[in-house]
Amino acid sequence: MKINILLCDTFDGQLPENVPEYVYLFRQLFGKLDNNISYEIFDVRNDIYPASLRGDELYLIPGGMASAYDNAQWVKTLIEFIRTMYSESVKMAGVCFGHQIIAQALGGRVEQARQGWGTGVRSSEIVDPKALTFFPEGQMSLLYNHHDQVVELPPHARCFARSEFCSVDGFYIGDNIVTFQGHPEYTPEYSRYQLVNHSAGEPEDVITKALTSLNRKTDSLAAAKWLADLARR
Repeated sequence: MKINILLCDTFDGQLPENVPEYVYLFRQLFGKLDNNISYEIFDVRNDIYPASLRGDELYLIPGGMASAYDNAQWVKTLIEFIRTMYSESVKMAGVCFGHQIIAQALGGRVEQARQGWGTGVRSSEIVDPKALTFFPEGQMSLLYNHHDQVVELPPHARCFARSEFCSVDGFYIGDNIVTFQGHPEYTPEYSRYQLVNHSAGEPEDVITKALTSLNRKTDSLAAAKWLADLARR
């Protein structure tokens, strides 16, 4: 099984000492399921993309500090590449920014959330039967860290999770695209580090509430299983 990561940020200067690079979080997560996964990293900010697309590999777009509606050339190029991947029916996944830019690229709409900053552990209601395979209790709890959110789904997309804070916490299209607004790759320790060290200017009450939420159990492994299941098909 191979996962191609279309890297949209390296978070330079924002990582704790025990996280040598952002993609390490994904290696840790998927390593709990399968030690034989291979990875290839493509820094799309520097116009580095796969030379060809393969139907037996997964293309994962992770988090980043950009917005899906930015005018930066690399964002526009990524949007066109997503459309190409969609037209060729390759397997695609998105996390946070990846979730948002896939929606934006395929006809949905992303906006800055009027509710403000969504961070910490949040629980969502599972609203589509397909997702019950991975979240049989009808709830999904993940770690979040976002200012933008999907406000309109692309055609043919099905929302599978929603919450009071965010109406689209995840969606899928057919059998080859799955996205999460949350961060399955985050750990409570990583989120705590970010909240304590890199939340300057954010509301203090939001930070306090988020820190308290880190004691709650998350369903990160269940989300990872869905992504791994997609990669194996």
